[in-house]
Amino acid sequence: MGQNREMINKRGSLFAVSVLAVVLTGCSIGGGDTYNGADAGTHGVTVQATGTAKVVPDGVSFTFSISVLAENTEEALSKVAEGSEKARKALEEAGVVSEDFSTQNVSVYPEYTYNTDGSSGSVSGYRGTQAFAVTLRDTAMAGDVVDAVVAAVGNSVQINSVVPILLDTQDAADDAREKAVKAAKAKAESYADLLELDLGDLQYITEISSPSWEARAIVGSNDMATSAKTEIDLGVQEVSVTVEVRYKFD
Repeated sequence: MGQNREMINKRGSLFAVSVLAVVLTGCSIGGGDTYNGADAGTHGVTVQATGTAKVVPDGVSFTFSISVLAENTEEALSKVAEGSEKARKALEEAGVVSEDFSTQNVSVYPEYTYNTDGSSGSVSGYRGTQAFAVTLRDTAMAGDVVDAVVAAVGNSVQINSVVPILLDTQDAADDAREKAVKAAKAKAESYADLLELDLGDLQYITEISSPSWEARAIVGSNDMATSAKTEIDLGVQEVSVTVEVRYKFD
């Protein structure tokens, strides 16, 4: 009986040591590295880097609304339809194909007059609106298209925004991605030099942010009709890609 208890105690001790060894094998040692066993080849460094490419926009996003105040909803929508048809004709005559413009919203609602105390008074009319979004692929003609719509529709048009955009991002994204990979490797090599180690093979690479860019809006109004000619300054936009890589240390 005593011998059996002694054997059980020994087995229990061996089991506890084994569990402890397993726990220690996967524990973190800080600095983003993880100890995975006695093999020093599993040690390495994980870094992130962002590459950025600058490119001139190759398109312009143009949004505008036809807005009319009338005595009733039917009249409001009818006048909006008239103005919208003039806008469509102006776009087509400027060379914009129908696939590149679309209606974003149509609405009609009452507008109220307000008393001096801030309380609502009577209905002053009904506001009808139709909003459009247009993609202009000929950037040199973008200003002319804006002017053509304003001239055709008149005071019932509201220019919401004119935004230089990137239509073809492939080349810029490839350039940014190449720069990100080179920067990540340089950062890993810097860590290896600081630790007086040799940088080994690449273990993995992950693109943790897709190519992204920020469009800069040029917001205007139908006051553009008073200028001789609307010019759209394209400027330069930045396309960025961020990657995460891991290299092992030799």
